[in-house]
Amino acid sequence: MCPVFGERARGLSGRPDFALVGVLRIPEVQTSPWISLTRRVLFATALLFLAALVVYIGRDGYHDNSANELSFLDAFYYATVSLSTTGYGDIHPVTPEARLANIIIITPLRILFLIVLVGTTLSVLTERSRQAFKIQRWRHTVRNHTVVVGYGTKGRTAIDAMLGDGVQPADIVVVDTDVVALEAAANAGLVTVHGSATQSDVLRLAGAQNAESVVVATNRDDTAVLVTLTARELNKAAKIVVSIREAENTHLVRQSGANSVVVSSETAGRLLGIATTTPTVVEMMEDLLTPEEGFAVAEREVEPSEIGGSPRHLSDIVLGVVRNGVLNRVGEPEVDAVEAGDKLLYIRRAGK
Repeated sequence: MCPVFGERARGLSGRPDFALVGVLRIPEVQTSPWISLTRRVLFATALLFLAALVVYIGRDGYHDNSANELSFLDAFYYATVSLSTTGYGDIHPVTPEARLANIIIITPLRILFLIVLVGTTLSVLTERSRQAFKIQRWRHTVRNHTVVVGYGTKGRTAIDAMLGDGVQPADIVVVDTDVVALEAAANAGLVTVHGSATQSDVLRLAGAQNAESVVVATNRDDTAVLVTLTARELNKAAKIVVSIREAENTHLVRQSGANSVVVSSETAGRLLGIATTTPTVVEMMEDLLTPEEGFAVAEREVEPSEIGGSPRHLSDIVLGVVRNGVLNRVGEPEVDAVEAGDKLLYIRRAGK
């Protein structure tokens, strides 16, 4: 790690929110530019009416060059030239028709001009303030979310699976050092943190200490071990799922605090080997791993009417029973009968 980046990663969680703009990114709600423009015009119009009402209520304190009592049209005209910073000059409308034309035609054009001229500048100037406010609000409210370390192929696929299972994008935080990957994650509506997850401050900034689960999808096994150690130190209760390339590193990752370990290279190798003799088995495995269509493996609570029955005789195709946090395969003597508090791993149709 370069010294500059290392220095940048230190003390992130202790920085003020405005200093985290560019490091922590909260996704924007995408709206049409025409909707944004319409909102600005309506807001400016509402301000004009409010100012005119204020002037009309206190009309005894105003008079024109002819010393006539101000009508509401006069008050609206006064508000118009005041809010638009036009001021008063030698030439000004004197008839009601001219003043009405000034209000209906000239003022909207002037408002649109100010929006086009000033709007972009104001947006740039207020962007950091808005981002700082959003970061502050997010850091105070984020709880029970999922932190995904690494937005490569494995990380993206893991997130797609979570989204397919109904997890909201706002409940997923991506941590990576690749700016391009983080840009893609932000475009997908995910919260992103720029930094190395081997640094405790970066994980703390991602809210790992309050996360429900952490997915480690790095490209190197040694990095995965270090990230797992750091995440487990921050959060003793989180479920940590780690992907590694070599099976010989499984015990290291588990000792580091991982609850589940997926060996990507060997899993892919087994599927390749099976595909040479029974390709339909691989097709079914892919079907089960794709939550959007076909079949999927899911988990549910045992219903009261099922307590005491055999998991092999239920209406669903049950693969296993989770009892006291331990998975028991169907057919094992420990799960001949379903008990209260058990969870069932079963096959369901996607979308149900």
